[in-house]
Amino acid sequence: MIDIRRLAIAVAFALVAGSAGAQERGHPPADHSGHAEQNQQEPHGPGVLALLPADSVTEHSIDTPSGKLAYTATAGTFPLFDQSGTRIAAVFYTAFVAKPHDPKRPVTFVFNGGPGAASAFLGLGLVGPRLAAFGKGYDGANVRLVDNPDTWLAFTDLVLIDPVGTGWSRPAKPDGGSAFWSVHSDAESLAKVIALYVAKNGRVSSPKFILGESYGGFRAAKVARTLQNNQGIVASGIIMVSPLLEGALQFGGDRFALGAALKLPSLAAAELERKGAFTTAAVAQAEHFALTDYLAALAGPPLGGDAARAFYARVAQMTGLPEDVVARERGFIRDTYVKNLRAAGHKIVSQYDATFAADDPHPESANAHGPDPFLDGFIRAYGSAFVAYARDELGFKTEMTYNLLAADISGKWDWQGGRAQVSVAEDLRELLALTPSFRLMIAHGYSDMVTPYADSRYVLNHIPASVDGERAELRLYRGGHMFYVDTQSRKAFTTDARTMYPKP
Repeated sequence: MIDIRRLAIAVAFALVAGSAGAQERGHPPADHSGHAEQNQQEPHGPGVLALLPADSVTEHSIDTPSGKLAYTATAGTFPLFDQSGTRIAAVFYTAFVAKPHDPKRPVTFVFNGGPGAASAFLGLGLVGPRLAAFGKGYDGANVRLVDNPDTWLAFTDLVLIDPVGTGWSRPAKPDGGSAFWSVHSDAESLAKVIALYVAKNGRVSSPKFILGESYGGFRAAKVARTLQNNQGIVASGIIMVSPLLEGALQFGGDRFALGAALKLPSLAAAELERKGAFTTAAVAQAEHFALTDYLAALAGPPLGGDAARAFYARVAQMTGLPEDVVARERGFIRDTYVKNLRAAGHKIVSQYDATFAADDPHPESANAHGPDPFLDGFIRAYGSAFVAYARDELGFKTEMTYNLLAADISGKWDWQGGRAQVSVAEDLRELLALTPSFRLMIAHGYSDMVTPYADSRYVLNHIPASVDGERAELRLYRGGHMFYVDTQSRKAFTTDARTMYPKP
């Protein structure tokens, strides 16, 4: 899930200082039964890897709109070795394969982002056969597991992978994790795991897809290129959920006119939702304003007099921000909305979904503090829910801590050129140009302020038509960064994603 911007800024996806999203995410308490923990890790070494049990294979079934679906679930690990044959890591994965087994059926490899997030977010939130259901307001204290009638297992087998340092994936040596924590080494290790799964399970003939969320979307493009170059495996397509594509737009990009203009429509969409006036036509008007009058005003000399007052009033009306706040920032939004958008009600707004507001724990402070109000409940819920699921239903029992979100990984991440320099635009061009059958789907929630949808539209609009051949598309849904937690958005996205896959 998750979440590039916040983790990266705190280091130096800390994704999102001075705002609710700029603080470290909350730390759910861990116990000795393997419950989720974000930062603390037990000592590494052979003894730690020895705590990982043997692979567990179980049989299940689920009712779907098209009938009962039987499947085999595998929860286990793949060992990784260096060139000398020394074991350097164990990578945890969960695989769901429909019955009867068909070696030509599509298979989708799934991971989240961070860097430092495990795959439980997408596994229990979107694609898997079991779903984490929340109480009112996404209260993590009331999560329960239910069947997912919209599981992607209906049209593709699934392999969910936890990168080294996340979930139950661990390096073999105490200092071994850093060897995996860079843009390129991360892609190389995940490509190797995919190749191992394909070889071990006879899936050479299967169409292979990659699904990644947030930094995981960025990762998906890098993994696909590495699969081609190092493993001789060609991906049929990539599906990205709320992805990072261009570091220059993502990391501090809203200090500049273009970055700010690409962020404005998401806040406008959230305000339309709050007013009960959301329509795609109204959002389109906000998009047009953002890339015309708004962009020109921010890029030009400072406005003054009546022109300034009229401009700031229009931005305030569109976003819901107080006009004096807009004027103080000279029209730039940045992260001021977190503290100011609902300040009259002593609430703070989530960067992950600007429609979501919660009581401000520090209303007397000029700046926002603490975990993101939307994300915090999910972090606390998904880890414990997945541990219970793995133990009680998948038969994978271990005393190791499940690292749902290992924030220390982001602090150690090697961006290899700097965060603002990273990009997958060139990777996407080459994937589309060199593989005529390759398809790309990018999905966003309208009110996501962490990875605004207009950033992705900008990138796609600048891929020549002769390259993408209408094989790259942007899909938008009501909701935020994790728009799939909304039932209707999840159903709509699943229906759209299904079009990426060969018909049975």
